[in-house]
Amino acid sequence: MTAPAPKVRLTAVDATRGIALLGMMAVHSLIEESSPGHPSVSFAIFGGRAAATFAVLAGLGIAFMTGRRRVRGADFGPTAAMLAVRGLAIGAIGLALGYTDAELAVVILPYYAILFLLAIPLVLLPSWAVAGVGVAVVAGVPPLTHLLQPHLAEPTLLNNGFAYAAEHPVRLLTELSLTGEYPALSWTAYLCAGIVIGRLTLSRVKVAVTLLVTGVTMAVGAAAVSWVLLNRFGGLAAIWAAQPGSVLTAPETTELLNLGGDGTTPTSTAWWLAVDGPHTGTAPDLIGTTGAAMGLLGLLLLLGRLRVAKIVFAPLAAAGSMTLTFYTAHIMFLNSDYDVYTSGVGYALQVAGVLVVGLAWRATAGKGPLEALVTALATRAKRRVAAAPRLRVAT
Repeated sequence: MTAPAPKVRLTAVDATRGIALLGMMAVHSLIEESSPGHPSVSFAIFGGRAAATFAVLAGLGIAFMTGRRRVRGADFGPTAAMLAVRGLAIGAIGLALGYTDAELAVVILPYYAILFLLAIPLVLLPSWAVAGVGVAVVAGVPPLTHLLQPHLAEPTLLNNGFAYAAEHPVRLLTELSLTGEYPALSWTAYLCAGIVIGRLTLSRVKVAVTLLVTGVTMAVGAAAVSWVLLNRFGGLAAIWAAQPGSVLTAPETTELLNLGGDGTTPTSTAWWLAVDGPHTGTAPDLIGTTGAAMGLLGLLLLLGRLRVAKIVFAPLAAAGSMTLTFYTAHIMFLNSDYDVYTSGVGYALQVAGVLVVGLAWRATAGKGPLEALVTALATRAKRRVAAAPRLRVAT
């Protein structure tokens, strides 16, 4: 059997997840534009990067759950059951939020359900193969999506619930996998990065420095390559030349170029694949946001070695240890009659609530309520599958 995942998670990992939570809340709560066509400071920092960091850390969490090593032999069945039930439970919570307004926030949880299912074969692979899958996804899925989009149903880009899932299962699966806000197939690149990182010895300074340097290089490099392709090789001119035949108007094209997209890009020209805007699902976007997540984790792993970090990281790590609960509460708050505040005040109150409640809950109850529920269901499934052969022998 593989070694159990560590009971005590690295504080820096939870703190990184906590920052991603606050960043995603900022994207949903604060203004996106400081002026028409220009991103606000908060959106420029967190747009696309917060969600990507969540996805990378989801992969890292899967590595922790599987003992930070490749799953072998008899362990696969129980592990597959654990991941499948965990994914389905998270997806069910996401579908329960189907009543919410996607204009306020597109719920990411149903997409996560697909990601956890896609992770099942990945845990069988050695780290080098997982990394290879990630590279192949970055290189192959964006152009594949670009080719398939015209032949697929238009995504709803709504927060769909159980009724829609029952009536249109194939269409929903297509949207969650390929054409939606957080398309699971391209986001598998984040999952692969997280699994590989999670199998590293994160307590080593060398690993932290490598993550920081590599992450910054990837983020800066992706932005630089995108800029060169668009501005020196004619990509931007080609996009505007194809604009009349695009599904977007001129203002919408400007908005997509400056603020990012809804998971994919138009198919009017292949040059769209060179942009690096948030949620465009292109190779520069995937590489750059993966790099940002790696760099942030590496930085916090290094800062976590300082004595003062234990105090500073505590509220962030507490919030980061129960992001499923807080994310769900955040979505519900945005769609409730209680959100009567200006964007800045509402965000500040949510941040204060998350940090204070997180500290208090972790000190008294431990796991967040939704985290405890999902973990209990996944653990029970794992144990039942593990025990099944013995039950059959006994009968």
